[in-house]
Amino acid sequence: MLRVLQKSRRGTGLISARDLDDEVAQETAFAQLCKAGNQKVYETGRTDLIRYPAGPVSELSELRLPPLVADLYEDIPYASTYRGWWFACPVCRWPMHIALRRKAGQEIGVVACWHKPHQEMGAAYRFRPGDGIVPPELLPEPPPPPPSDREAVLRPELEDVPEAKPVEGHKALVRGVWRYTCVPGLAELALRDRLVERGLKVDLWPALDAYDLCVHVGRKRARKKEQLRVDVKDYTSGTALAQLIHAQEGDSGGAEWLVVPDHRAIQVPLLSGVGERYGLKVTTASEFGEKVCERSGVAWA
Repeated sequence: MLRVLQKSRRGTGLISARDLDDEVAQETAFAQLCKAGNQKVYETGRTDLIRYPAGPVSELSELRLPPLVADLYEDIPYASTYRGWWFACPVCRWPMHIALRRKAGQEIGVVACWHKPHQEMGAAYRFRPGDGIVPPELLPEPPPPPPSDREAVLRPELEDVPEAKPVEGHKALVRGVWRYTCVPGLAELALRDRLVERGLKVDLWPALDAYDLCVHVGRKRARKKEQLRVDVKDYTSGTALAQLIHAQEGDSGGAEWLVVPDHRAIQVPLLSGVGERYGLKVTTASEFGEKVCERSGVAWA
């Protein structure tokens, strides 16, 4: 609680009850994963939260999470349910928002991820409301424009339409952990995984999350490879992130690169201007991947 209140003082000093709950849940998860002081335990636990933000209780119970972290899985949120069913976002796998609307005198069901960038990637659907116990079937909204070849490397495949899952016997992480661990964690894991697939060595969340990635850059026969310290930030507000960089005089964990997801590319000019004062380089995830792959003699796209 004290950590959350200290954070709020760095900004406006005001925090809503909902935001307070979210921050406390996030701090609880972080503190419990760090408690053992074991890098492997922390890495495994945080990865599990990102990979499994919701699902059958029988599967979630097999995750080796500290009890207080496991307690952060709760019943599927009511606003994500329809007649005892829910749908997992194809990007983050958390329950999507469900609403009923009237259009041209007819009622339609609208399903979309709570995170707008995931909607823009294609996590947005419709269905025809019905009676009885038959689960609804989703119809995807028109697909977004295809990404560039460079950005496509990190873009998730959304070809399969999500199927209805029963609310009974399923749980999901509380909103705060989903928003502040799962959503940004997707970008961290995707960048790590794609670089490792291309032969680069990448350390994940070194020193219990001092920063996000340590990327070893250089050609295979090089005697010594350069190590790049990277922090991945997924902030809705570029201004808020710029203020944080200024308040910390760079990155608090000592990262020299700040990488934002491709859908936050518009933030790069602002963040670059602030980061330059503190020796912090700023770029998008796909551009960073392309740069380090080129320096290591491998192809990114």
